[in-house]
Amino acid sequence: MVNKSLQVWLKDWVLDNPIIPASGTFGFGFEHAKYYNLDILGSLSLKAITLESRDGNPLPRIAEAPSGMINAIGLQNPGVDHVIKYELPELKKIFHKQVIANIAATTIEDYISLIKKLNDCAMIAIFEINISCPNVEKGDLKFDTDPVALASLIKAIKPISRKPIYVKLSPQVTDIVLMAKTAETAGADGLTLINTVPSIRININTAKPIIANKIGGLSGPAIKPIALRAIYLCSQDVNIPIIGCGGVSNVQDVIEMMLAGATAVQVGSENLVNPLACKQIIEDLPNVMKKLHIDNLSEIIGKAWK
Repeated sequence: MVNKSLQVWLKDWVLDNPIIPASGTFGFGFEHAKYYNLDILGSLSLKAITLESRDGNPLPRIAEAPSGMINAIGLQNPGVDHVIKYELPELKKIFHKQVIANIAATTIEDYISLIKKLNDCAMIAIFEINISCPNVEKGDLKFDTDPVALASLIKAIKPISRKPIYVKLSPQVTDIVLMAKTAETAGADGLTLINTVPSIRININTAKPIIANKIGGLSGPAIKPIALRAIYLCSQDVNIPIIGCGGVSNVQDVIEMMLAGATAVQVGSENLVNPLACKQIIEDLPNVMKKLHIDNLSEIIGKAWK
């Protein structure tokens, strides 16, 4: 039975609760389905999908960091055609809600091709446009840092897409509010804030970077204050929903992100530490809401600044 006090709205899409496993930390859901019924989730964001299959970056591609981890997986995935033919039909057997398709490319043409291929997939509710992965080579257009390039991308893909477009923004910009407003003005239906933070660790014995790619993306509790700042500032200047992401590991983090202005919240690297993280957060939500005298989660969105 659905607990209506936990429901949130990403415009016309109603989620039973705001908890969404983040792209890249939950695969296509199959591994976690061994631990609990995925239908308790609000939704899930699929592992990033590219046009062609990708093996990812060379090993080693993960390094521990204080209060987090650095990864440079490199968007390893089987490619969009394989996802449509195999992953989505198999996922549909164990997850009976719509999902978020995180799609990644380096050119406008490739983004358009991805959307055209995925447009007819009824299981997909939203396209999450991954413009900000910090550990893959970028094309000539810097969609993640150049507002002009970002606007050109959104204006090109918006008429093609039959699903809402959410843009996953990078924290590696001088003015993330400008990027958020640019995305909204160009036609984006929502935002995901934030992607991982470009970082490095060095092995003092070899004097070399630990990760083969040298630079990776920092995730985990260390980046939560950065994500909160982005959500807090951007939510006051845009009128489209924001999905918060970055360092969420417990219910208190979820509440904090929603107070800052997030409508839904993605749980990322905590899934790698604790496969039951999302399940435990969802189960804990009613108790924490009661302690904080919250009747409906949707009422606290942006309360920190309203």
